[in-house]
Amino acid sequence: MSGENKDNGDPYYCSEQIQIPPPLPDILKQFTKSAIRTQPPDVLAWAAAYFRAMADGETPPVKERLEMATATQKTDTGLTPGLLRVLNKQLGPKKQVEVSDITEKWKALNLPEERLQELFQIGDFTGKVEWLKFFAVACASLCSDLTGTMKLICEQLTADPEGGPARVNFDTWKRLYTYLYQLNSEADPQVMEAALGYLASDVERQKGVIQPRNFLHQDCPPLQ
Repeated sequence: MSGENKDNGDPYYCSEQIQIPPPLPDILKQFTKSAIRTQPPDVLAWAAAYFRAMADGETPPVKERLEMATATQKTDTGLTPGLLRVLNKQLGPKKQVEVSDITEKWKALNLPEERLQELFQIGDFTGKVEWLKFFAVACASLCSDLTGTMKLICEQLTADPEGGPARVNFDTWKRLYTYLYQLNSEADPQVMEAALGYLASDVERQKGVIQPRNFLHQDCPPLQ
């Protein structure tokens, strides 16, 4: 039974009267683990995006694991490989996405809007865009050169476990490599063709897939 608190008149309840919804403990447990892995700078804003995604049946903005910064990783964009993986899980299945959708997911991760606008400008992205092209430009923002970018793309898109060969479909890799290469108006097409020509035999032997060790091999012509 409930009664009145003698001190302030507020009702009080005994523990037997409080009904905890059965799913609540697990929901809170998963939320807490997700927040710890993701380390959002604005927990309240991130929590709002997290529960909104869960309620809508969408992929929440959660990193797969706690991410530690490395000495070679660029941090000036606010983006990290872990956060990029989150964005790809959320938007990749859509293939074509609206700029407004990218902006919404970007803000949910508390990433700086000015950096996003820079990426939009680099790729001349407006309206509806091909997600993988934006993804490739975002990868490039984390790397110092095109070789590093293509390695990161393999690591992001592969179905291999972490630490594995990071194999990806060559047609996808080639399309993104060609796209990024051609963003530089001064790039020499012959350099690109030499690299692709060398890699053709590896790809054929590997049944249509490529992995970083192929283009990182000392005999492979430079990617740029």
